[in-house]
Amino acid sequence: MENVLIVSEKIWNEKLLARLRSAMPQCSFYLISRKEDFTIERIDLISPIKIFIPHWSYIIPPSIFEEYECIVFHMTDLPYGRGGSPLQNLIVRGLTSTKLSALRVEAGLDTGPVYLKTDLSLLGTAEEIFIRANSLVEGMIVDILQNNLQPMPQVGKPVVFKRRNPKQSDMSELEKLEDVFNHIRMLDAEGYPNAYIEKGEFKYEFTRASIKADGSIIADVRIIKK
Repeated sequence: MENVLIVSEKIWNEKLLARLRSAMPQCSFYLISRKEDFTIERIDLISPIKIFIPHWSYIIPPSIFEEYECIVFHMTDLPYGRGGSPLQNLIVRGLTSTKLSALRVEAGLDTGPVYLKTDLSLLGTAEEIFIRANSLVEGMIVDILQNNLQPMPQVGKPVVFKRRNPKQSDMSELEKLEDVFNHIRMLDAEGYPNAYIEKGEFKYEFTRASIKADGSIIADVRIIKK
């Protein structure tokens, strides 16, 4: 039986693991969810034929991706949108859909060859989009394993995104309601700095935004002292 390793820090990938075990009983699936466990020594014990990395915020060491076939999932139609914060950068640019690309990890940032791509809607909150992407990842992993897909070099002119910083969650300079709505929803996920406005000694953080029929926005607000 062949071993396959899933590496993800998100809790919803525990369900992904269970579904993969059910869909592909001919493989043994393992999960690493903590940075301190993602070591070459631990991986050598598992000896996976492939390492799939659906959601990981840390650098993947060369000692791992040079020894093992590591596959990550990136929310852009590569080579468009290489780099950090792809979801937020796409929404800021007004896009409502994208491609989810499965690519092999190499030394360059999102420069590796691509196994396959699939359509991904950008509607909803960031967390809803991540969960939607996660369900697509399952099918992509099965496709790669069952059909022994081989990656192909990226084609086209690269467009590189810059990773967003927490200060860019400030929406005090926005002038359009549509931009306010998109700003709130694209940051509405666990682990992301929520959209906010500061006034005096207070910081107002916004989540769960919805647009009403008259164009107004309703959202939850968390008020904290700076």
